[in-house]
Amino acid sequence: MSSAFTDKIALVTGASRGIGFATAVALAKAGAHVVALARTVGGLEELDDAVQAAGGTATLVPLDLADFDGIARLALALDERYGRLDILIANGSQLGPVSPLPHVEPKELEDLFKVNVLANHQLIRCLDPLLRRAPAGRVVFVSSSAAHAGRAYRGPYAMTKAALETLSRTYAAETVTTPVRVNAFNPGPTRTRMRAQLMPGEDPQTVQPPEEAAAAILPLCLPTFQETGRLFDVRAGRLLHYHPPN
Repeated sequence: MSSAFTDKIALVTGASRGIGFATAVALAKAGAHVVALARTVGGLEELDDAVQAAGGTATLVPLDLADFDGIARLALALDERYGRLDILIANGSQLGPVSPLPHVEPKELEDLFKVNVLANHQLIRCLDPLLRRAPAGRVVFVSSSAAHAGRAYRGPYAMTKAALETLSRTYAAETVTTPVRVNAFNPGPTRTRMRAQLMPGEDPQTVQPPEEAAAAILPLCLPTFQETGRLFDVRAGRLLHYHPPN
């Protein structure tokens, strides 16, 4: 697997902790140059240390996903420096309010959609030409089982992840005749800070570490991986089919 990722350019959002952190390290260890995007400078510096310890390289990008102009500037910088983007791991997201839907303020929902959905659309807007220029552009949108569960008090986050999966399937359909392959990824319960916020009484040792999720993401990024428009579910251990349109 290492040789397949050698010299690939991989952008990972939400890279300062959790699944993004673990995936960035795994890609770097496998030979990719990782462009790591996150708001937290300290977390990015810790990531850089971990990447170097793994024998890899990274470029750190302190950027809030809500900064759409910043995303556009990043795309221009990637174009000037590399002329392509081989891998996009769209992982960055926020939990948002955990409360009954009637109690959620419109501004709270707008802010959550901006980061969890609209920022990913902006990434595609700005990075699509770079992905198409790569010999085998690969995109993975990190979703959640919340997108399908409809659990009480988790509506805002679930709504954004359902929208993200639709974005993923749509982009996959629009790039099916190109070398770009686009899939969504459901990691299942994972030992992250967001999980701890949502489930404060849960023993974190009872759920998988983010490194296991990262190990499942990497095969979706291989140049030989040809499936597109699908959802990989870690707990099922396989790609799931969406119902085809009528």
